[in-house]
Amino acid sequence: MVGVGSMVVIGAAALLIFGPKKLPELGRAAGDTLREFKNSTKGLADDDDDQTEDKKESK
Repeated sequence: MVGVGSMVVIGAAALLIFGPKKLPELGRAAGDTLREFKNSTKGLADDDDDQTEDKKESK
């Protein structure tokens, strides 16, 4: 598990590497990527549920 101290060190390293102007853009891109991944995996889970229901109904 990542503690508070580790998060501070990671944040400081990111600030040094990317600079203060680039960090908001990187955060926004990471958020968009995670949101898109979540939506696509939700669609896959819904498809699996539909297929299971179709098999139950056909029996």
